[in-house]
Amino acid sequence: MPPRRPRLSAQDRFIDWFQSVAPYIHAFRGKTFVIAFGGEVVNDGRFLELTHDLNLLAALGVRLALAHGARPQIEAKLKERRRRSRFHRGLRVTDDIALACAKEASGRLRVEIEALLSMGLPNSPMAGADIRVASGNFIIAKPLGVLDGVDYMHTGEVRKVDAVAIQRRLQENDLVLLSPIGYSPTGEVFNLALEDVAASTAIALKADKLIFIMDTVGVTGRRGELLRELSAQQAQTHLARIRADGSDVALYLPCALRACQQGVKRVHLISGHIDDALLLELFTHKGVGTLITPDPIETLRQARLDDIGGILQLIEPLEADGTLVKRNRSLLEREVPRFLVIDHDGIVVACAALYPFTDERAGELACLAVRPDFRNQGAGERLLHEIEARARRQKLKRLFVLTTRAEHWFVERGFAETGIDVLPRQKRALYNYRRRSVVLVKRV
Repeated sequence: MPPRRPRLSAQDRFIDWFQSVAPYIHAFRGKTFVIAFGGEVVNDGRFLELTHDLNLLAALGVRLALAHGARPQIEAKLKERRRRSRFHRGLRVTDDIALACAKEASGRLRVEIEALLSMGLPNSPMAGADIRVASGNFIIAKPLGVLDGVDYMHTGEVRKVDAVAIQRRLQENDLVLLSPIGYSPTGEVFNLALEDVAASTAIALKADKLIFIMDTVGVTGRRGELLRELSAQQAQTHLARIRADGSDVALYLPCALRACQQGVKRVHLISGHIDDALLLELFTHKGVGTLITPDPIETLRQARLDDIGGILQLIEPLEADGTLVKRNRSLLEREVPRFLVIDHDGIVVACAALYPFTDERAGELACLAVRPDFRNQGAGERLLHEIEARARRQKLKRLFVLTTRAEHWFVERGFAETGIDVLPRQKRALYNYRRRSVVLVKRV
């Protein structure tokens, strides 16, 4: 068995964690996020915790626009008036009474949200917070009209977002708060869907991220498993399979897809019932919800010079525990063209290299490394297949690897153990008898 690595102290764990989130801190500064949440988040007290996360994001230089819903608050107002709600296709049919309830509920909710964002209690996560909240008539709306013979009356849809005005407030470091109420040029007021407001705003602002905080965990597959990453095309396929039943996914996924197709770089669907879900989604590779991107987020590609830092992060721990031979750093820079990497949302999560010995029609698979949190997900196998394909294109007949720890992994993928005498002459002369690496060969 490999030797156990020493347990990290709390201080070392903190340093490791801080180093792991540093790339995100750098990447998010100055970026615009639109965060959408339903009125339930305020009703059940979860918004107080969310304010702490929003304060942290604001402190890191993220520009924030919040879009809130008000469905439960409107329901409560209608119940007080002994009126029943009407919905069609998941949208409220807003008559005169429902519109009055929507305006009252949204107004009170906006004040409550602003109050919570203004807290700055000592010895709390909001200590020293200086969040200024800006709200106003940023959303121009139009009537939804009649669909399937149903007159939606005062229910509207977004016609235009005053992106210039919102950007001006964001540049002044204000947090912009958007209610699900829109106005027409003639002075009419419309009740809007939260998801329409959020997606339209994100598109108008060319936001870097649109985040929906939902009651469910995200988009799930046929067996109920969380689908952590979807391209826009995959999301479209999934959307065709789900029913328009008023569930969070049925409501939010079409707008998430629309935003993704119209320039928003990343759309996240996460659960509001997971502690610290927003921070876990934004500051960890795995996340806790579903990420939707215009194109597949993970790519296998040729390594570049600016990948050196990421490659070193992968191989240094393996060099330290003896799994890999320590490589000369300046030589590594010259040998970058030999490397392939798997890029996951801008982070190098796996690498491998092919060193050809053309005179003997052989190639060495070297420096295969995968981040611990991406292991057992097929990354190593993808790299192996591409290395084999490259070897065939270079007219190589066999691929060999030297390993001290991963013999079984390679054997399971068609390699066979052999002696050092089958190594190319140049490689045989460099063989380290003290390491006693196992030599494995596979015909390609």
